[in-house]
Amino acid sequence: MYKFSILFLAIIFVGCKTKSSPKKNTQTNNFMTFYVGTYTKKDSKGIYKYQISNDGKLSKIGLIAQVTNPTFLTKSKDKKTLFTVGETDDKGKGIIRAYKIEKDSLQLINKAETGGAGPCFVAINNDNYIVTANYTGGNVGLLKAEKSGKLSPLLYVQQHTGKGTTSRQEKPHAHSAWFHPTKNEVISVDLGSNELWFSKIDSDKNELVLTKQQKLKMAEGAGPRHLTFHPNNQWIYVLNELNNTISLVKEKNNHYYVDFSITMLPVDFIAFSKAADIHISNDGKFLYASNRGHESIVIYEVNPEDGRLKTVGHHSVFGKHPRNFALTPDNQFLLVANQDTDNIVSFKRNVKTGKLTFVDEITAPTPVCILF
Repeated sequence: MYKFSILFLAIIFVGCKTKSSPKKNTQTNNFMTFYVGTYTKKDSKGIYKYQISNDGKLSKIGLIAQVTNPTFLTKSKDKKTLFTVGETDDKGKGIIRAYKIEKDSLQLINKAETGGAGPCFVAINNDNYIVTANYTGGNVGLLKAEKSGKLSPLLYVQQHTGKGTTSRQEKPHAHSAWFHPTKNEVISVDLGSNELWFSKIDSDKNELVLTKQQKLKMAEGAGPRHLTFHPNNQWIYVLNELNNTISLVKEKNNHYYVDFSITMLPVDFIAFSKAADIHISNDGKFLYASNRGHESIVIYEVNPEDGRLKTVGHHSVFGKHPRNFALTPDNQFLLVANQDTDNIVSFKRNVKTGKLTFVDEITAPTPVCILF
């Protein structure tokens, strides 16, 4: 548990509150369950299941699938199948696995190649097309799942090219790939080439085809990693890992451009930090992102007129290396997975101000992905 130096953290992080639990809720508890993907280099054995009560308290259900390094998870749209990728490879090849979701276990359906080494992200759309981002391979794989959840063989690989200006950008490193919520478009985020790649799915050939624009270059040395869509589906927020910024991307006349960028760190913070994850509230009013090094969640208020961000403050994650975090489906709580301190922390959200209040924490072996 990472419970020391709390007074010191409270001084560092503007707007942070001391780590004390709120008053107990006397109402009957209902629970929301969630899955935790992990690195299995230390004590972890694979994918775990946890739950959070309606007062924010966390509890562990247990190991539900033994697998090596399930570092990113997603579910089918019908919630019956879970898919996982890991940054290790099977005989040099990236692997995606499909599991049937049962009450207290995951049953392996099958596995398939992702098309490149080091897969670190997976997403699925309403037509059951699946994209995987292969970090080491610098490419994106396309597959499809049957209604049963069974994976097709690899259908197509989109190989990225180019490089950036830092030591992490000497070649392409596809870090995530996202289906646009309202149109046939895949946006691939490449940290190494320092670009967003735009493609359409050719369903006749089962291929990814670049759009007319093809790519969008980010600021020099930015290193884009993840993104999130505003609920209005008009604004895209890109998290840049290497320069610790968030960029607002808009579209005009079928052409994407960067409208605005903002730092994720306090102006007086000079130590090393790198950005990790990003999520937006369901009402589109607040945006959150995680800092590894500053060990915080940065909170922004979203301008409803133009989508630009105003920093509300930073809140300590009460741990180290917050690689991934998630909002509960009802958006009442925010959960952070602290990779290096083996804990998951829950915070209550103030839906009017966006600010966070500590509720609970629980041990978790090298947690790196939270999926409700």
